[in-house]
Amino acid sequence: MRGWKLFQRNKGAMAGLVTLSLLVIVAATGRFIVPYDPLKPDMSALMSPPSARHLMGTDQIGRDLLSRIIVGAPYSLQTALIATLVAAVIGIPLGLLAGYFGGWTGQVIDLLTDAMLAFPGIIMAMTLVAALGPGFTNAMIALGISFSPVYTRLVRGQVLSIKQTPYVESALVVGCSSLRILWRYVLPNTMAPLIVLSSMSVAGAIMAGAGLSYLGLGAQPPIPEWGALMNAGIWFLSNAPWVTLFPGLAIMITTLAANLVGDGLRDALDPRLRIG
Repeated sequence: MRGWKLFQRNKGAMAGLVTLSLLVIVAATGRFIVPYDPLKPDMSALMSPPSARHLMGTDQIGRDLLSRIIVGAPYSLQTALIATLVAAVIGIPLGLLAGYFGGWTGQVIDLLTDAMLAFPGIIMAMTLVAALGPGFTNAMIALGISFSPVYTRLVRGQVLSIKQTPYVESALVVGCSSLRILWRYVLPNTMAPLIVLSSMSVAGAIMAGAGLSYLGLGAQPPIPEWGALMNAGIWFLSNAPWVTLFPGLAIMITTLAANLVGDGLRDALDPRLRIG
């Protein structure tokens, strides 16, 4: 409750939360509110600039850009959420094992984590997509795998501190199993930093997913994912910049909103940063 009150005091975080909430509503209802069919060409409106008829203009085959951005919102948000979930599912258990048991188990996991962190996340994601094959689903999986070492490293550090606490030592004394201790006492106490990391990961996954689609490795036509929309407009920057501009603005606004929410959660959940 106190954390929520602190979050509410952060105007930037609340603005980000409202923006993300509106985006989720648009993503859920987009197909019912679009002014035009996002897939239907209109040969009479090729490369039309923004106007009262087409608020964001049209693309190279006359499709309404606003409609395509609205319908593309679920794909960009789904990329971020699924990639973050995959990263957490992989990274959290590995971090728990490395931090709690240590020994050769921890050394192997640490070595694997260090090797993956040696590569920039987007480069690793590109490599994985190249191995799995271009596509929307493969892009989400690749992003999740490339983000997972960050979760492993965070959880491992938290567990190393938590397992020295009196309540964990007491649980060991009374004969609780390692699995029960990890589930009941260790994991719940790592949730605050994990929530913050997940909110930050959503922002990073939106950018990375758009980047993969921009390079032709993510969502494939005719899926109107925002990065793919930007990719489709790169050949027309000189005479139709709106084809790339508006999907780029959608990515920027969504990423900014997610980062603002992440900053607000960090300030609200980290007692060292609480003021007042």
